[in-house]
Amino acid sequence: MLFTNTEKFNFAKDPAVVNFKGTYYLYYTIKIREKDDDGWDKIGVGIAVSKDMENWENVSEVSMDMPYEEKGIGAPAAIVLKDKVHLFYQTYGNGKLDAICHAVSDDGINFIKNSDNPVYRPTDDWCCGRAIDADVCEFNGKLFLYIATRDHEMKIQKIGGAWADIDSDFSKKSWTQLTNGSVLAPELKWEGKCIEAAATIVNNGKMFMFYGGSYNCTPQQIGCAVSDDGVFFKRVFSEPFIKCGKAGEWNSSESGHPYAFRDDDGRAYIFYQGSSDMGETWYLSKTEIIFDENNIPHLV
Repeated sequence: MLFTNTEKFNFAKDPAVVNFKGTYYLYYTIKIREKDDDGWDKIGVGIAVSKDMENWENVSEVSMDMPYEEKGIGAPAAIVLKDKVHLFYQTYGNGKLDAICHAVSDDGINFIKNSDNPVYRPTDDWCCGRAIDADVCEFNGKLFLYIATRDHEMKIQKIGGAWADIDSDFSKKSWTQLTNGSVLAPELKWEGKCIEAAATIVNNGKMFMFYGGSYNCTPQQIGCAVSDDGVFFKRVFSEPFIKCGKAGEWNSSESGHPYAFRDDDGRAYIFYQGSSDMGETWYLSKTEIIFDENNIPHLV
């Protein structure tokens, strides 16, 4: 699989995938317009479908018809709950004020926005209060939401989180912050000043978090951590789980922003973005992962 949106500047980032009623739905960030006077690209969320996870057809985009979406939206997360697709996505272009929104769909394409949007941002006593790069995972009867935020100086990117009752409406009042601090922050040399884009999956009672380490194209590569409770994580590897490619390959500038997906047959995959030209164009790909007898993930 190697996918991009050829009608939108050869740009496809931040994948999220669900199997919904026998069809795979891919939600991802698209570029709608080149940089404005303030230096911001206008981005949105595209929707593609597939029957085999290899060949994808663009079918729609998530509407941007609310005032908080005026500057753009992106970096979606998706989960199927009670025969509905729930989409969590970020506002864009608002600096420290960017936050996570929620929408729900009966068909995977047309979404009804939560009237309480944006529904989540972390408290600003331990970070700048920004929330981007949503990821959601059902664990121990709760819906865990992970986000990327920054320190007060807007230099260090790190991951925080919250939980909500799985049967809630996911409005603002539904969320309880996991901890008054980050659940994972950059420590290793290859992670630079950034850990972002949590991608969580449960295996044998433990939550695994794949993540993007280092800022885009510096290069960003994908790491892995594990938790017993969804709050306290420890790294599984000291080196990247998925590295950037060699010179000339599609991901030579980056292998980043992962998304963990378990299909209905139990097989697990990592979808991720890559660039070969320092972020001028972006593509999406995937790789299957397996867990060994010691519950350690490996690439297939």
